[in-house]
Amino acid sequence: MRSKDRIAYFYDGDVGSVYFGPNHPMKPHRLCMTHHLVLSYELHKKMEVYRPHKAYPVELAQFHSPDYVEFLHRITPDTQYLYPQELKKYSLGEDCPVFHDLFEFCQIYAGGTIDAARRLNNQLCDIAINWAGGLHHAKKCAASGFCYINDLVLGILELLKYHARVLYIDIDVHHGDGVEEAFYFTDRVMTVSFHKYGDSFFPGTGDVKEIGEREGKFYAINVPLKDGIDDSSFTRLFKTIIAKVVETYQPGAIVLQCGADSLAGDRLGCFNLSIDGHAECVRFVKKLNIPLLVTGGGGYTKENVARCWTVETGVLLDTDLLTKSLKTIISIILPLIIH
Repeated sequence: MRSKDRIAYFYDGDVGSVYFGPNHPMKPHRLCMTHHLVLSYELHKKMEVYRPHKAYPVELAQFHSPDYVEFLHRITPDTQYLYPQELKKYSLGEDCPVFHDLFEFCQIYAGGTIDAARRLNNQLCDIAINWAGGLHHAKKCAASGFCYINDLVLGILELLKYHARVLYIDIDVHHGDGVEEAFYFTDRVMTVSFHKYGDSFFPGTGDVKEIGEREGKFYAINVPLKDGIDDSSFTRLFKTIIAKVVETYQPGAIVLQCGADSLAGDRLGCFNLSIDGHAECVRFVKKLNIPLLVTGGGGYTKENVARCWTVETGVLLDTDLLTKSLKTIISIILPLIIH
């Protein structure tokens, strides 16, 4: 056991100011809410806090096709009507709208995950957190499921420069299809996704029979789940599978996508996890003592997302926020009682 983990935390306030449009479930403001809670609990004092660099187009093209990156860079809400064919080609539209500062938004969240991977690679931290990242649906040449740039793939590619094997774990309610697809033919990345499957639920992939191909055969693991799974069933499955995967695969680094749409009451989700159940998965992975990159992901009931990721920041810092809250309340009330 390490005596004290060194934790790097990446945040840029601009990432929460973009607007996907009226009635769109993706609300980047949830990232500002999370950060303000992190500050309120004074968790920032226990971490190294960084503003990520804005990923350069050439960095984004490490995975994405240069023509797709160039189009994202060029397109604006005012000019999109000029490019109907390109919008269709790159799957931009209702789910993945063109909005103001779209490309800068992608640069910030991708830059955070790339920076997080680089700090881990250079052994400057043990755990790196980028709640703005985790956009796991984006494909090489197309947007998908509210995701434009796949920061997770870019972060994993960075980690592969220093590690022979990287383990990717995904607890978003939606299948981590973009990451799985990117590494489906290699044994250097094992992908493990716990997600809702069936009833035409997006993205429709993630059957237990999807196991990888060629050199990647048996290096993709899918755990398809039904509506309403609760804490005890989910965490039992998670711990059993991840313990065996780590024992067998022995990764040099782990990337954990903590999509909060697997929480009960999510606007788009259908699971019945509490914040404690969700956070227990994070706690379990942290205890493995393997270099760890943690990202956000889905999550469409903003208040729950902010609470969840704040609690999980606390878990990564070995800080119990309930105890901290009680101490704060006592420190306020006690002087009043005494006087």
